[in-house]
Amino acid sequence: MEVKNLKLIAKTEEDLRVVSAHLQDAIANVSDIANLKKNKIFLMQLNRFMWEDVEKGVFRKNKRIRTILKIENVIKAHSKNINQLKENKFLDFLTIETYQMPDNNYEMKIVFAGDAVIKIIVEAIEITLDDQGEAWDTKNIPKHKLI
Repeated sequence: MEVKNLKLIAKTEEDLRVVSAHLQDAIANVSDIANLKKNKIFLMQLNRFMWEDVEKGVFRKNKRIRTILKIENVIKAHSKNINQLKENKFLDFLTIETYQMPDNNYEMKIVFAGDAVIKIIVEAIEITLDDQGEAWDTKNIPKHKLI
């Protein structure tokens, strides 16, 4: 069975929830995160766990695929609890939280395990999630502790 690469475009908060759901349990290396200030673009490469096949009941090996998260219209970005000097440190993606601010800009928080957060202020929601290359098998399926 051929695996199709996923490409999602988010222009609303609801769209962004779909992107966030597909990124759940993705892993990002600190060195694969870039804020291109002059271009007003934030980029992050992640190794995404392919939950969509698990949900569809496709019975095959668990897979990961490289994906690019591109956020446009960036006004400002900064991080909390992420040491940018530790380029080989991996971050475990949890969610993207967003809300519209009184000035009609949006604040997005990319939340990782361990209270690590990237906060991004954007003029408008314009985000793409774009899988790259071939998926590969992974032995581990992410597990979550129930509270």
